Amino acid sequence: MKKFLLSVFCIFLAVSFFGCRQAGESGYDEEGNLYGRISISGAWAMYPLVVSWAEEFRKEHPKVQIDISAGGAGKGIADVLVDMVDLAMVSRDITPSEMGRNAWYVPVAKDAVIPTFNSNNPNKKAILEQGLIRSQFQEIFLTEGPKNWSQFLQSLGEGTINVFTRSDACGAAEIWAYYLGKAQEDLKGIGVYGDPGIADIVKNDRLGVGYNNIAFAYDVNTRLPFPGLAVIPIDLNENGRIDPEEDFYSTLDDLMVAISQGRYPSPPARNLFFVSNGQPQNVAVIEFLHWVLTKGQDYVAQAGYVGLSEHILGVQLEKLPELNRPD
Repeated sequence: MKKFLLSVFCIFLAVSFFGCRQAGESGYDEEGNLYGRISISGAWAMYPLVVSWAEEFRKEHPKVQIDISAGGAGKGIADVLVDMVDLAMVSRDITPSEMGRNAWYVPVAKDAVIPTFNSNNPNKKAILEQGLIRSQFQEIFLTEGPKNWSQFLQSLGEGTINVFTRSDACGAAEIWAYYLGKAQEDLKGIGVYGDPGIADIVKNDRLGVGYNNIAFAYDVNTRLPFPGLAVIPIDLNENGRIDPEEDFYSTLDDLMVAISQGRYPSPPARNLFFVSNGQPQNVAVIEFLHWVLTKGQDYVAQAGYVGLSEHILGVQLEKLPELNRPD
């Protein structure tokens, strides 16, 4: 995780060095090779997937430079609408206000926000067997004052609950709050910056509870939760236990299937978007978006995300400007 944070910091510095987005030239050279520069900022939720996409895209188009900075969906929207970057990564719905400011968007994948806790919690067995219902999550994340596991578990729970939330404007907090019927500013707890930050602090606090985007709760290589983290199951039918049809958190693949089938509720499942300031004109950006909606979908599941339907992808492709590609 430290190496990951260092790489994010270095990427952020690279984007900051360039400052305001320079439109530059993009297009096709005399040999028909695509060239240009793409700058992307925004949601931590999308960062691992977009990095994977960028690496694969550049194998086909090595003359395209792609700079990526993760700093939250709110930062991404702010950056793109003042032309600091070409694309924002946004992990929540685009608001009417943002659309009124010329936000143009395409959904590109799907994931979810999940409630997390420390895997060494003394109440782990009871938490996994019983889960929590929505009103209990509301009490934990929306009310002031100390809470104890004994308030929420049928068996005798022990220990206070140390609640952590996001300090940065982000899609994860907005979606989790929306699931609870409120907005991000209504969430209570100790504020922590970024998805890696909240994952790390919960992993190191035996009684810690938070919420994370899937990519920061599960290891895409092992397909298991990261060591130190576990997922609080949602008791969807509110019968006081996690039934077999609600028990899909053991592996990343089980959770992805549950999201794709609609068994994990939406919210906190949600679409992920690329946003630009008006319909993109940068040829490299348009080609990248076209690739993401076609070849790029082959990398979605591998990176721990859920792909969109062929119908939705087709609709988004029709929104892209036409290009005069070389023969």
